[in-house]
Amino acid sequence: MLAGSAVSALGITALLGRATPSDVRLAVWLGMLAPLAATLCSATLVERTYRSRPESLTRVMGTAFVAKMIFFGGYVALVVKAEWVRPVPFAISFTGYFLALHITEAFRLKRLFASK
Repeated sequence: MLAGSAVSALGITALLGRATPSDVRLAVWLGMLAPLAATLCSATLVERTYRSRPESLTRVMGTAFVAKMIFFGGYVALVVKAEWVRPVPFAISFTGYFLALHITEAFRLKRLFASK
């Protein structure tokens, strides 16, 4: 997930080119950062919990969901209120990476649950 996200963000910013304002290129990276961090953390936590204490997985996943929603709300508010980037390119990047990374996490969970 980390390599795929970094390569795709590099590709998108390269595709946008130097003529694109720097805040738009930064929006791609900032839109990728929070979904990637949250997905990596929750995927690691879920996998470790499943391997060591599968009976507590539902509680851990519920807690992770609430924590991610609080984190995402704060992150989006910070980026938009601080006016680091334009809101529309940031929203497009954030939404795209959020969906792609969480779909990837769902497939990883499916594979993890099928392994036992």
